[in-house]
Amino acid sequence: MKVGFLGTGLMGQPMVKRLLEAKISVVAYNRTQSKLAPLRDAGAKIADSPQEAIRESDCVILMLTNATAIHDTLLSEASRQELKGRTVVQMGTISPSDSKAIASEIVAAGGEYIEAPVLGSIPEAEAGKLMVMVGASGEQFQKWLPLLKNFGSEPLHIGEIGAAAAVKLALNQLIASLTSTFALSLGFVQNQGVEVEKFMQILRQSALYAPTFDKKLQRMLDRNYENPNFPTKHLLKDTNLFLTEAKSEGLNVSSLEGIRQILEIAQNMGLADDDYSALFSAINPKNN
Repeated sequence: MKVGFLGTGLMGQPMVKRLLEAKISVVAYNRTQSKLAPLRDAGAKIADSPQEAIRESDCVILMLTNATAIHDTLLSEASRQELKGRTVVQMGTISPSDSKAIASEIVAAGGEYIEAPVLGSIPEAEAGKLMVMVGASGEQFQKWLPLLKNFGSEPLHIGEIGAAAAVKLALNQLIASLTSTFALSLGFVQNQGVEVEKFMQILRQSALYAPTFDKKLQRMLDRNYENPNFPTKHLLKDTNLFLTEAKSEGLNVSSLEGIRQILEIAQNMGLADDDYSALFSAINPKNN
């Protein structure tokens, strides 16, 4: 099998390396060619265009930023002509509506489509411990399960196309909500002069605790958001996607609207490319 891989950013690079370690041939493409150098050194073939990557592969994995990037890279007129007989595995975070629309375009071009977004960040991608959620028919899921196991040991079949995209957005909404509410409480007790470790001691023993709190605690205390596993701008993008989909379902999204504003403030503070724990500085701007 030869895999075309479109999108080799923060998550794409370690995912490609997982395939190479499994002795799977990879043809990689990225709009920013400089990001491909480490993959060339690791043994991937580098494509000069998305069309070349598609043409030389049996299936195409997408780890692109958003639906617009997918359209520009995979669904241009030139790329569409290469899709016949190939399966596209969409692994980035897009909305259920966009996933279904992209699936229709790929099928119309003679290809097949499944969605397989992942939960986890760079360390999990490097270790092959991502949580892989799959939207596909049962037959497609079984066919591509061996490939998907390179990224996570137990890919889960969620349902038809759109279902896995929905679960991924729901989980990323929790990332935004949990992180922002923790940052608010942390800022509050700091400003009240409470020892942070005493607050954390109580929190860790309560039903309110989530492991992500400790993962982000030191970053927030130090206000050091460099070397992100997941940048603020990407969490803002996913929050906007969730808001659009949830509003269309008649859900009350007032609480998340406030979190979006916090993420926008963080981005406007110049923290767009930093770790999303930077929203702490938007919530508690003292001493910035």
